Amino acid sequence: MPEGRLHLLFNRYRPHWGRLRPLITRGFANTLARHESQLSPKTNQPEMSTTDWEGRYQTGDIPWEKGEASPGLVDFLAAHPELARGSVCVPGCGTGHDARVWARAGFAVTGCDLAPSAIRISRERTAAAGLQARFMQADFLRDEPPERFDWVFEHTLFCAIDPADRDEYARALVRWLKPGGDYLAVNYLIPDKDGPPFGTTREELLRRFSPQFELRQEWVPRSYPNRTGLELMLWWRHRVG
Repeated sequence: MPEGRLHLLFNRYRPHWGRLRPLITRGFANTLARHESQLSPKTNQPEMSTTDWEGRYQTGDIPWEKGEASPGLVDFLAAHPELARGSVCVPGCGTGHDARVWARAGFAVTGCDLAPSAIRISRERTAAAGLQARFMQADFLRDEPPERFDWVFEHTLFCAIDPADRDEYARALVRWLKPGGDYLAVNYLIPDKDGPPFGTTREELLRRFSPQFELRQEWVPRSYPNRTGLELMLWWRHRVG
């Protein structure tokens, strides 16, 4: 069984492990036991790794793939033709829909993702669309950026990471953005705690980012049909000094 699928099964059924053990085969029980031994001793959760996300692409278990860019981003760029055409980083870029919208608008775009398949698909589809963008396999939370960017655009990364890593995410933003750079986020306001996706609230977002960023604007965007009313766009500017 692919490791990505195994992670999902393990997380879903682990709370009922004692009751389910007699009902499953010995071989699968041994497989789950080996998987449990690989859990992080501090969090008792699987480590976030390239294999986790790559496994989901390999099995086609990618519900975040909507076949189009974030409607909120499309509307934002259409409403702001006056923006200086600088550099943009799209972390957790997936198959590159959002990156291509930025590129089509004239920005110099870098998309990054943990999954090699996501990077490959992004490159192929961007070339097929006659657009230019750079795509790289990278861990936004922990890697050093290839450069510092005028913009970071967030769509599906914040809700995908474990809430325990959200402080690391905030520090990564400061590391990847230029002083005075802009951080644009499509936040997913759901209550889920057993993600991904992991939920958040407006209050948490303001508390987490206000120390380093000034909130310029917030609004409820046009969304995918299954997310209508659940998204909040926040436009921040990195404080200087």
